Amino acid sequence: MKDSSRKQGSASPCAACKLLRRRCAHDCVFAPYFPADEPQKFASVHKVFGASNVNKMLQELAEHQRGDAVSSMVYEANARVRDPVYGCVGAISSLQQQIDVLQTQLAVAQAEVVHMRMRQFSSSSSITNSPDQASPSQSHHPNSFFPWT
Repeated sequence: MKDSSRKQGSASPCAACKLLRRRCAHDCVFAPYFPADEPQKFASVHKVFGASNVNKMLQELAEHQRGDAVSSMVYEANARVRDPVYGCVGAISSLQQQIDVLQTQLAVAQAEVVHMRMRQFSSSSSITNSPDQASPSQSHHPNSFFPWT
């Protein structure tokens, strides 16, 4: 899976070879994943993992898995640059805390809805059961003991 912008014999090395100041071979393992126009992508991966380790990881993977592996390494490297101690784990932990807070807020809101519905139900049932609100056919003369009078 070679980058289509990279031609055989091209003088433009991939971002990895450019940063490492070496000649970019035709079968360079970095070239398909670290194009020359994205130098920061390899720079952050190199800073966190090292070029040799990235090379080893890519060599050990099947070619169809390398793109996903590079995406993961770039994500982790960028997270490590932002948060050197926790990296991705810090981002995941932060998102998990946000989920927990939002789930609590949702539960409170759902409980409020249930409470409001119960109040509405109880007030509407007391209105329909009160003699003052009865329909005209059910209304009684105030001085009458018997409902049919």
